[in-house]
Amino acid sequence: MTGPIALSLGVNGERVDAHVLPRLNLADFLREHLKLTGTHVGCEHGVCGACTVRVDGEIVRSCLMLAVQAQGASVETIEGISDSGEIADLQAAFRARNALQCGYCTPGMLITAQDLLTHSPHPDRDAIREHLSGNYCRCTGYQAIVDAVESTAKARSERSA
Repeated sequence: MTGPIALSLGVNGERVDAHVLPRLNLADFLREHLKLTGTHVGCEHGVCGACTVRVDGEIVRSCLMLAVQAQGASVETIEGISDSGEIADLQAAFRARNALQCGYCTPGMLITAQDLLTHSPHPDRDAIREHLSGNYCRCTGYQAIVDAVESTAKARSERSA
């Protein structure tokens, strides 16, 4: 059996050095070792989207990625993305449209929605639904979430015009 492996990466802009077991997934590393509990664990199979984070700018399901695979990477969790102000308008839209409800899916949903708006600033409702299709929400029926993302896209477009 292999013992702990040295790991060095950036998490929310700060360098993190740790020793982890080779089979520890990134979600559990973030939650248990770094106490960043905004990364939720739902299915542990990569299908619900609750554990979504950004690794080197790309969204990933952190339950499917081993912590050691993040060696040297830059990892951004909902805490870091929120603290930066990057999604403040998106968070406000979720709140205004009651797209939060229980809140379990919200961190992953916000990260995924921000990814869409970064790559496609003017998505239509079908594109929003398609991009969010890998993030499950059992409470809202998605209508309020799609409304929030759509209104954020429109507001950002108006501000940049």
